[in-house]
Amino acid sequence: MERTEALQRAWLRPAMLIAALALAALIPVITKRDDTLNLLFLLFLYITLGQSWNIIGGFTGQTNLGHAAFFGTGALIGRALWLGGLPFPLAFLAGGIAAVGAAVVVGVPTFRLRGAYFAIGTLAVGEALRITIGNVFPLITSLPLGFIVTYELSVRYYLALALAVAATLAAYVLLRSRFSLGMLAIREDEEAAQATGVSPLRHKMGALVISSFFAGLAGSLFAFKEVGFYPAAPFGPNWTFDALLVTFIGGVGTIAGPILGATFYILVREVLAVNLVQVHQVIFGALFIVVVLALPGGLVDLWSRLGRRFRRA
Repeated sequence: MERTEALQRAWLRPAMLIAALALAALIPVITKRDDTLNLLFLLFLYITLGQSWNIIGGFTGQTNLGHAAFFGTGALIGRALWLGGLPFPLAFLAGGIAAVGAAVVVGVPTFRLRGAYFAIGTLAVGEALRITIGNVFPLITSLPLGFIVTYELSVRYYLALALAVAATLAAYVLLRSRFSLGMLAIREDEEAAQATGVSPLRHKMGALVISSFFAGLAGSLFAFKEVGFYPAAPFGPNWTFDALLVTFIGGVGTIAGPILGATFYILVREVLAVNLVQVHQVIFGALFIVVVLALPGGLVDLWSRLGRRFRRA
């Protein structure tokens, strides 16, 4: 009996995942409403951002407050190359690679810092980039008429879905690799990990490269979707803190955390923004504090508790 229940539980998650992906793939067929597709696009984008931040912040324990720098670099480079005539798939990948280049430049000096100093250092780098881009580039750019004529929101939707799945799979594979043992050891105690032969710089740089690559791809996709584009906007700190929020709400250091956190964040924020326009940010901030204090393990912890209680019943 117990073996049968264990087998049922083992098949339940893959079955639920396949069903959710199948439903998500059918959404553009079921509805043509742009507001629905835009909302789900944003949800998938936030899942990717959450997974990418979780790799460096959750798995390795490095509080990166400059994540927007990688998102913005991918957006800026990807859009510039795409509008310059490069096929979008190549421009899309170039945005991710450019973000990795920026991460290497940022990571070498900042990884010499620890704790709050590292967090402040990465935040300073992100803000410096935002101000520089705002001063160098025009306030807003728009897609040329030829690009607008062929614009299809459903294409952007499917790309966002595919990227969210790819980022989640990458995090899943990474967490089950030997390399992740060093990352997790650094998260728990960097000095003890180094004493056992783990190279902190190597593991932190490896995590940052993977993290920044997916952040850059997310930025490139964001720029591909926007008709009117503010070059400095993707470098704004909100992209860093939103990624951090969805990860902590869902469950930092887990695979399902960014998915649950992004879903909660986008849906609740949308409801509050529509119904309580003037005070929705204050209410969501208070709600976030309640969730973090009541559930230190995030929504993943709540899901596990409910699952155990259901099985006991």
